[in-house]
Amino acid sequence: MLEDNLKEVQNRVNEACKRVGRDPSEVTLIAVSKTKPIEDLNQIYNAGTRDFGENKVQELTYKIENMPTDIKWHMIGHLQRNKVKYIVDKVELIHSVDSLRLAEEINNQAKKKGVVVPILIEVNIAQEDSKFGVAENETKELVRQISKLDAVSIKGLMTIAPYVVDSEENREFFHKIKDLSVDIASENIDNVSMDILSMGMSGDFEVAIEEGATMVRVGTGIFGARNYNI
Repeated sequence: MLEDNLKEVQNRVNEACKRVGRDPSEVTLIAVSKTKPIEDLNQIYNAGTRDFGENKVQELTYKIENMPTDIKWHMIGHLQRNKVKYIVDKVELIHSVDSLRLAEEINNQAKKKGVVVPILIEVNIAQEDSKFGVAENETKELVRQISKLDAVSIKGLMTIAPYVVDSEENREFFHKIKDLSVDIASENIDNVSMDILSMGMSGDFEVAIEEGATMVRVGTGIFGARNYNI
């Protein structure tokens, strides 16, 4: 069942790439496993998935301890500064950095662990009050500030587009994020690359891919509806 869902999502990723002449290998599918039990994650792992995304630090650390060690874990949820120390040397990528203070805490904890942490800057591209993320017009300045930290490395941008019924409504936001990443990349800021664009979820990942996403975060499409009572 879950393997079938995964195959269908992978096929849709491939088809979206084909429509715009992209190589599917350019797109990393992150299985968003928040609230899902280890048994479900193991099914998807056994079907070949190695990139998993979690929203909460406590759940993330529990799963890291109870899953195979070759998994690449992505922190995709809002990260509180007091929780940084628990994950800073355990995750492949932190997607949700939206302030200098958070980046500084990641930098401090990374130095203690002797690691350099890859991060993405989260941009609230649709200016939604309910979402975290830096405003589009403040992104470049935040990138410049964070780039000076030596135990943090900016790898690109992330956004959470609005919830819509018609995914086409989000195309403009994905296009804006792509343009913003190109603009930042053109400045050749030290310690900054714009190789990663993390955008697109279960309802709109195909449009995101067509607009340049290199990572898509799919939960419901793979695992089914989430249990919000956990």
